[in-house]
Amino acid sequence: MNIWEATASYEAWMRRSAVIVDKELKDKHLKMKQDAFQFFRGTYYRWAQLWPKACPEAKRSPIVLSVGDLHIDSYGTWRDAEGRMCWGVDDFDESWPLPYTNDLTRLAASVKIARNLKILGIRTKRACQIILKSYKRTLRQGGCPIVLAEEETQLEKLGIEFLKAPRSFWKALLARPSIRGRLPRDARRALEKRLPFASLEYRVVRREAGLGSLGQLRFVAIADCYGGCVAREAKNVVPSASVWLNGQGSHGRSYYEKTMRSALRSPDPYQEIVGRWLIRRLSPDSNPIKIEELPKKRDEAILLQAMATEVANIHLGTPRRANAILRDLRRRGPHWLHADAKKMAKLFLREWKKYAREGPKNRE
Repeated sequence: MNIWEATASYEAWMRRSAVIVDKELKDKHLKMKQDAFQFFRGTYYRWAQLWPKACPEAKRSPIVLSVGDLHIDSYGTWRDAEGRMCWGVDDFDESWPLPYTNDLTRLAASVKIARNLKILGIRTKRACQIILKSYKRTLRQGGCPIVLAEEETQLEKLGIEFLKAPRSFWKALLARPSIRGRLPRDARRALEKRLPFASLEYRVVRREAGLGSLGQLRFVAIADCYGGCVAREAKNVVPSASVWLNGQGSHGRSYYEKTMRSALRSPDPYQEIVGRWLIRRLSPDSNPIKIEELPKKRDEAILLQAMATEVANIHLGTPRRANAILRDLRRRGPHWLHADAKKMAKLFLREWKKYAREGPKNRE
């Protein structure tokens, strides 16, 4: 199965899973053709196909609840129950029980592709050394949740000034037109239950976000509450591409909430799965962070240390796996991650060049 056949198969399966917005899906394809990193982000289904064949030795490793679609732009911020700013993985759409090596290899491969595009400057070999060292250290420590209020001195090097509230956040959201027609009943119930109080008047808009999930329905309830705006989003959850890959039905189990809740972190109290909808609070403090938008003055080594620490925090959510992973890592030696990351990055760069040159429409 080539990239075009895989894309057609996966998207046909997606349509059996949920309502898909065709215009947004076309936008996704255009973005995927623009550069290799956007292609990488938008084609986790292809990674799920190719990685086990390209890296068969890495596949033979302990299984953990994994992020799946991990890359350098998978991280963001949220406020925990104490109002503290937290940082970590903010997207679990593709979560699935996978070999722990999947997340590490995909993160490292994304570094390689980002370096090719000059989004990052750090060398891939050095990045892999940092990722492995930080990952192993966190496993040995038993986890290290990242709360920015507690780690501010170190994480200033990430470009912490970026975490100031975006000035245009509410302006852009409020400018969106209200939806036409009715909001799905189950989405309406889920949104209303999670607004500050039951009688709060609100209006609903549509929103586009992400890349891998572009095309999935997103509804946002916006209200004026105690002198300011509040918003809750409902996103229609599609099962992981691993369900598609395994030939299972379009209504397979989602591991989104299980992976998110079991991870060693201070959780976002406003994010949960309700039926087929992911419900979360939208605010300037609850945002994904794109690496290319961070200030140029940053310490990329510290950034990668934090990313790998968070991967370990998530993998530690699977009980009694830390020692097995550490034994497996000792067996693999120090160079396997760099070799596999280079292999997968090269493979995806080649896939992107084919896709960008021809694209599915040009082949019809």
